[in-house]
Amino acid sequence: MRVRTVMAVLLGLALAGCMTSTPQPAPEAALKPRDKQLLANAPYPKVRPDGEFARHIVKYDGKETPGTIVVDTDKRFLYLVQGDGTAIRYGVTVGEESLAFRGSAKVGRKAEWPSWTPTPEIHQRIAGLPAYVGPGPHNPMGARALYLYQGNRDTLFRIHGTNQPELLGQAISSGCIRMLNEDVIDLYNRVPQGASVVVL
Repeated sequence: MRVRTVMAVLLGLALAGCMTSTPQPAPEAALKPRDKQLLANAPYPKVRPDGEFARHIVKYDGKETPGTIVVDTDKRFLYLVQGDGTAIRYGVTVGEESLAFRGSAKVGRKAEWPSWTPTPEIHQRIAGLPAYVGPGPHNPMGARALYLYQGNRDTLFRIHGTNQPELLGQAISSGCIRMLNEDVIDLYNRVPQGASVVVL
């Protein structure tokens, strides 16, 4: 009996040592009163990612400086690098292979509850889209947007919220990085304009 107990303790310690991530939902304190009101009446299913696509604190041994956003499009994760050997990892939706952005950029602009004007290319690919969608939870841009720039040029790619949380973890967007609205609000609050972004 004693041997079994010792073995169970050792196994528990071994498994604990293998744990490299801790689930940690975005804090409610990040939400403003307007956010709470709009999200409470969102016209989409209240789907929250679970498992690996839920927000986690993970060990991170990359060479990027703290404050850098790293997007792993293959694994469908966005990392915000911290200064203590960890990163905040969020599950994301990424662009279809032929539409995905790759490379380095900066956050050139930030917006709360942005509007959306589909580009001519998106209109060509998807028939029946409106010319303009105003701000709100019905908007595909969601609660926040980080606009990616290279130098002074807007790449037209964004990191933004979504009105389709059930699609997190997939590669189906028109190239942008979509996040759960609560997660993109959390990221928005942590990232200043000018922050570095690396999309793998």
